[in-house]
Amino acid sequence: MRSKHYSTNWIGLAGVFVLAVGVGYWILAPEKSLPIIQPADLNPALVDPNRWAQTKHQVLPFELVNQMGDTVTEADVEGQVRIVDFFFTRCATLCPIMTSNMKGIQDALQGREGWRLMSHSVTPVADSVPILSQYANKYEADSLSWWFLTGSKKHIYSLARQSYFACYDEDQGGDGGWQDFIHTENMVLVDGQGRLRGFYDGTDLESVNQLIGDALWLIEKKD
Repeated sequence: MRSKHYSTNWIGLAGVFVLAVGVGYWILAPEKSLPIIQPADLNPALVDPNRWAQTKHQVLPFELVNQMGDTVTEADVEGQVRIVDFFFTRCATLCPIMTSNMKGIQDALQGREGWRLMSHSVTPVADSVPILSQYANKYEADSLSWWFLTGSKKHIYSLARQSYFACYDEDQGGDGGWQDFIHTENMVLVDGQGRLRGFYDGTDLESVNQLIGDALWLIEKKD
């Protein structure tokens, strides 16, 4: 009889659970569709007023730096399904859970082409390239498919609010709201054309499994 060895590391267990359930979801539900989400479909509190009337929203151009020190732009992810979140390396609450779940997503999508994980630091001054590299290594991130990104705070916060609508726009005044702090559990699914296709709670395994299934469907269907 073969013996079974079980890990006591909850992060590892979570990753295996995410992988199994996510792939199972995709196999059992191959016939599906995903909405193309426009600003008017969302809670108005999430949407920058300048974007509210858009009917063909796409992610805006960006220029950021990843954990290898490479400058990356929207051209580098053209045609790729993207899973986006926002974090900071010193976070001790939401971020470790979300990043562990992103690791599970990475593992579930390995072996397929045409996808990218993009984790944006919301404290870019503190999260330098070496710090992001250490953080990426801690979570066994594959740099070919998972980027930890830094850049100017204004640019990253603009992407969060005007491209991905990932957080509430709580303008504290003074400089147009750039001094307030983003701390969101949202993960955003973006298709290869830069269109928003889904929002998920990155701290909830059921929601993350739904995200994996939806991402696999987009990768396969190229819808």
